[in-house]
Amino acid sequence: MSTLQAPAAVVMVRPHHFTSNPETRGDNAFQAQADTNADTISARAIAEFDSAVAALRDAGVTVHVFEDTSRDTPDSVFPNNWFSTHAGGHVAVYPMFAPNRRRERRWDVIEMLKREYRVQDVIDYSGLEQDSLSLEGTGAMVLDHIGRIAYTVKSNRADPVLLERFCTHFNYEPMVFEACDDQGRDVYHTNVLMGIGTDYALICLDMIRDATRRAEVRQRLEESGRSVIDLSAAQIQNFLGNTFELTGHRRVLALSARAAQALTPDQRAVIERSAELLPLSIPTLETAGGSVRCMLAGIHLSPRQRTMQ
Repeated sequence: MSTLQAPAAVVMVRPHHFTSNPETRGDNAFQAQADTNADTISARAIAEFDSAVAALRDAGVTVHVFEDTSRDTPDSVFPNNWFSTHAGGHVAVYPMFAPNRRRERRWDVIEMLKREYRVQDVIDYSGLEQDSLSLEGTGAMVLDHIGRIAYTVKSNRADPVLLERFCTHFNYEPMVFEACDDQGRDVYHTNVLMGIGTDYALICLDMIRDATRRAEVRQRLEESGRSVIDLSAAQIQNFLGNTFELTGHRRVLALSARAAQALTPDQRAVIERSAELLPLSIPTLETAGGSVRCMLAGIHLSPRQRTMQ
């Protein structure tokens, strides 16, 4: 079973003081204000997080959990934005748009990767924040690791010059397009509207403004041999674009319970030909404007072989 697109291990960060981030509310239309007090929100978020970790581990996925006890990093539960890993031993560290999100980067995660996996190099783009440049990892880019394409929505979270630099370093072809929701609001992260599995791709094509570009994106996905599952705007609002295929005992598609309920029977059938659905109930965590994909930083690295002492 190929695991190139569907990693067998992830990094997750347990938030001890979870809240919806006020610094990202301006351009993240998916954020919502919770209707209860901070302690209750925090307790619910931790319970949802721990339940998700248990479900992933039960499915055979390796989960590396890191603790975040800071009150200054409200989005730390979404580590996929500040680093990514790539076959061949490559790691990227990214510049973030919101100042308080820059504090999410932590080098103990990178050191764990070096210790447990074969890491050849770490390319750190984070210093470019000083030039007001950002490229928010696998939120800003949805990567086809097999076809080597970086699908990217134009936004303030994905600087075009930095995208080109990343694609040159990591051997991807950038495919950039404009997208907006059914209210005309710009999409802030590409993984809001699309997710790519091994044999299928979930995408809301109607959100791509330009008809020619929309057809080109569909064509590239189909040329990769994938079934294109076209999502509706309502399904996107239920986070069905924010999914992540993983390899455990078998291939699974990790998605929120809310997203799973939004699937049509035909869409479910296409996915289940390739992967088993793994719904995770995270309604509190979703108030921050991200869902399951954002919580999972995939590890596309080879584990180190442990020698007997």
